[in-house]
Amino acid sequence: MTAIGVQAQRMLVPRRPRWTFFESFIRTLIILCAALAVVLSSVSICDGHWLLAEGNLFGLWQFCTIHGQAGPHCLRDLSQVQVPGLAVGMVLIRSVDTLAVVTAIFGLGFLMVSQVCEELHVRHKWALGSALLLVSFILSFVGLLSFVVLLRNQVTLFGFTLMFWCEFTASFLFFLNAISGLHINSITQPWGQLRKF
Repeated sequence: MTAIGVQAQRMLVPRRPRWTFFESFIRTLIILCAALAVVLSSVSICDGHWLLAEGNLFGLWQFCTIHGQAGPHCLRDLSQVQVPGLAVGMVLIRSVDTLAVVTAIFGLGFLMVSQVCEELHVRHKWALGSALLLVSFILSFVGLLSFVVLLRNQVTLFGFTLMFWCEFTASFLFFLNAISGLHINSITQPWGQLRKF
């Protein structure tokens, strides 16, 4: 095969799209922020103490009553707490929030693979990772909203703990990174070109 034939064959083979420095920098920032959101959400769910109201500490895993110097008295059986539907509600909230973290980890994995892979469909992987982050936002927001609705009689603005605000921040970051990721994909390559692959 002649040198011209080899060059012509190389031109026909589709290549990984080239990214500018600015685009790579933005994508790296999105990945770092998504990783931060995963860490914040994981820590918030593992600790689980989200609301302090009238000497009571409501958490995803347990309920604690604070008795001055005696220290907190905690119950893991949430059915003993005088809040209707608390036990079942917390199981659902825990499940939804945990699923949000797992989905975000998969989304983050797709985002990272799209940065280091040398194949044609890296933009599809990036779009899939961003879509998974959007699903994580929806799940995590549903968990937060369910928690507030379930404990609406005890909720005060200053009663929310640092762990609740960590989960709120993580949820916001999931949304921001998902929308940013989808947006940068759409402005750097039109949908018409994506369909060709």
